[in-house]
Amino acid sequence: MSSNYPAKSFTEKVELILKNIPIGKVTSYGTIAALAGSPRAARQVVQILHRTDNIPWHRVVNSQGKIAIKDYEGFQEQKMLLEMESVKSDSKGKIDLAKYQWKCYSIDELMS
Repeated sequence: MSSNYPAKSFTEKVELILKNIPIGKVTSYGTIAALAGSPRAARQVVQILHRTDNIPWHRVVNSQGKIAIKDYEGFQEQKMLLEMESVKSDSKGKIDLAKYQWKCYSIDELMS
């Protein structure tokens, strides 16, 4: 994937993507990694989420559309934050990606 985005690091690209996920939408760790230029780096996206402040971390789910946090309190917090944005999930944290998935096909879209 070639990009005109001036960020030099994967982390900078991931942060840009995270900051652009719209209210009421979700995306997956793998989608973010692919948009940032490293399709196999979903675990790196998780690490960036853990160490970066002021980003909408709650809008990131696994590739099946499920809240991936295993900790009960963290799971409930993410579920609540998504519900505050009108993103509905079932009791197991499954979200209807057909309805709520953010569609972004290139990091260049975020720069225009």
